[in-house]
Parts: sequence; C-alpha cells; structure tokens
Amino acid sequence: MLALTGVTKQIGGLTAVNNVDLTIGDGQIVGLVGPNGAGKTTLLNIISGMIPPTAGKVSFLGEDITGMKADTICRKGIAKTFQIAESFPNLSAEQCVMVGVLFGNRHAPGMRQAKREAKEILNEVNFPEEKTGTLTRNLNVVELKRLQLARALACHPKLLLLDEITTGLNPSESNEAVGLIRKIRDNGTSILIIEHVMSVIMGVSNRIVVLDHGEKIADGHPHDVVNNQRVIDTYLGDIDAF
Repeated sequence: MLALTGVTKQIGGLTAVNNVDLTIGDGQIVGLVGPNGAGKTTLLNIISGMIPPTAGKVSFLGEDITGMKADTICRKGIAKTFQIAESFPNLSAEQCVMVGVLFGNRHAPGMRQAKREAKEILNEVNFPEEKTGTLTRNLNVVELKRLQLARALACHPKLLLLDEITTGLNPSESNEAVGLIRKIRDNGTSILIIEHVMSVIMGVSNRIVVLDHGEKIADGHPHDVVNNQRVIDTYLGDIDAF
C-alpha cells in the first residue's frame, strides 16, 4: 500500500530523516517509535504532504505521490491526526467532522448527507452525543482527541496516520483507544501510528519501526524489536518494564 524509498529530510543543517525505507501492507498496523527528536512526526508529515522530502520517493497504491500537496494526498486516501489536538474553535464538533466529509475525499455529498455521516462517525469513535453541537474550544483533551480522529475518518482514508493519539489519556481511555484502532483496521484501513506508550504499540502493531536521529534502526515483529539490543540501548532502557 505504502512504500518509502530513501526518504530524507534536511532542515537547515539538520538531517531530520535520513534515507528511510518503509513499507505498509494492506490491513496492517505499523507502530513507529523512537526517542524525542528521532524524526517520527517529520516522516508522517512527509507522507501526508505537509512537507516535501529533500530526497527519496513516497509511493501510495502504486502511484508516486512524492511532494504532492496535502489536500491532494488526502483525497487519494491518506488522512492524518496531529500531536496537538486542535480544531476549528468556533465550529461545533459536528461541523468539524462535516469539513472532512465535504472536502477530505473525492466523495461529494450534500450538506444533509454530510451531517448524517458526521453524526455516524462521531458515534463510531464514542464521542459524547450530547456534545456534538458544542464548540470545539469548549471541549476537553479526550473529546478533542476523539474529534480529530473522527475528522480524519470522515475523509474515508485507506491509510490513517496517527500521531500520539493516546497521549494525555488515562489507562482506561488508552485501552478504549486501542479498541478503536483495532476496529478501524478491521474495517479496512491500514494504520501507521506514532506512540510513546509501549503497551499501546505492543498491543496493536503487526510490526514496529524504530527511528533514532532520523535513521531507521529496527523494523520487524514487535517481540523481536523490543528485544533488539540497539533499540533497548537507544530507546527502551529496561526491557523488563514491558
């Protein structure tokens, strides 16, 4: 589904991503982990078209999408959430998801259908029904996390990029998020997820990819990756904690 070949991103004198190869197959959940500053978010931004790579190639469903604009890539089937859960502050939760329905894919419904789809998607992510009409500036962190997930799903993605979707959640909320991620995959969407909570990554991932200083240092089955000595030394520390 997705193939990155030699992807590199230089920002000033810093190489944020260095010659990364990565593949994601149909129906897979791939975890992307590494220390702060390892280049994880930069890599997601390159895939989604937020920023262009300095070198390398990004292919999606057999098409070269390298350097395409974010809105074009979104309509081709790649949607993304963000580390900081923000939204349009003066729109309601329902209206924010309608934006994704109306403009995030090649499907062009009318306003009535967009509203109906928005309600259905908010329900799927367990967003509180009584708050669908609440302005997003009045939502808490958990509600904003669910809202931005709903907005991404409204684009009908084939590949979903999740950037620390469980950060700030308590254990119960994180477990619920894991269930949602699995449900999204089971409904036919592949997922690339950045997460620092290793219990979440281990619980959902078919494969784990590890970055360090912009370089890929491991890629494989979760059990093999967390027992990789270089990964332990550079990121995990005490493996017994997992």
